[in-house]
Amino acid sequence: MSDSVTYDVSEGVATITLNRPDAMNALDIATKVLLRDTIQAAAEDDAVRVVVLTGTGRAFCVGQDLKEHIGLLQAGDTEALWSTVPDHYAPIALALAEMPKPVIAAVNGVAAGAGASMAFACDFRILSETAGFNFAFTGIALSCDTGISWTLPRLIGQARAIELLYFPRTIKSAEALELGLASSVVPAEGLEAAVTDLAAKLAAGPTVAYASVRQSVAYAASHTLAESLAFEASKMQLTGDTEDHKNAVASFVAKEKPTFTGR
Repeated sequence: MSDSVTYDVSEGVATITLNRPDAMNALDIATKVLLRDTIQAAAEDDAVRVVVLTGTGRAFCVGQDLKEHIGLLQAGDTEALWSTVPDHYAPIALALAEMPKPVIAAVNGVAAGAGASMAFACDFRILSETAGFNFAFTGIALSCDTGISWTLPRLIGQARAIELLYFPRTIKSAEALELGLASSVVPAEGLEAAVTDLAAKLAAGPTVAYASVRQSVAYAASHTLAESLAFEASKMQLTGDTEDHKNAVASFVAKEKPTFTGR
C-alpha cells in the first residue's frame, strides 16, 4: 500500500494529508487513486463530522505529477493520460464539494493546478502566509480540471477567473485573501492551531444543518429562485426533524448552550 496519502480521525475530525513532500505532493496515478478513495471514505464515514485536507512539506499540492505525465506522453499511452480526468480528478472534486459535512483546506504551501482546484472545492481555505495559488494549466497548454471552471468563477467572478486561468502566475497569500480565494491567512507556525480550532468548532456543530446549507448554496447556483426556495423548504423540514434542532430549541428555552450530536 502507498503511504502517499495518510488518514487520521480524531474527535470527529478526519485529516487527509498528501504525503509526497519530495515531489511537492504531486499527483501520480497511485496517489490520485488513494486520495479519491480516502476522500470518498471520509464522506461516507458517520464518525467523521468535518474533513481537513492538507499536505506535508513546503507544498499543499502542485497538481499533476509531470514526470509521470511526460512518461505517458512519450509512451503514447493516451488512455492513461486522459482517463485520469473522469476516473480520478472529477470524483475527487465531487467528493470534496458534495460530501454532507464541512471541508477545510489547510493550505500549507503552494497549491497549483489540480492542487488549487481541490482547495477551491472545500468550504474554507486557511492559508499559511507562505502559501499561494497558481492555475498552471495553460502554462503547459492544457485546459483546466478538478472543478475549477465551476468553483473559481463563483469565488471571484467570471472575468477575473478567465484572466487568471489564461495567464497563470503565483498568487501569494495576501492577494489570495484580497481576491476572496482564501478564507483567512495565518503565520506558518500558526496554521495547525488555526485549522484545529476551526475543525473543532465545526465538529461540535449541527452537522446535518451544515450539510443542508452546503447543498442549498450549491443547488441555488444553477437553479431558479423558485426551485431554490422549494429546495430550501425540503432542507428546512429535514433539519427540523433532527435531534440537534429539538435539543437546540429546548436549550434556548432553558437558556443553556446546546450540544450537537450531528443527528
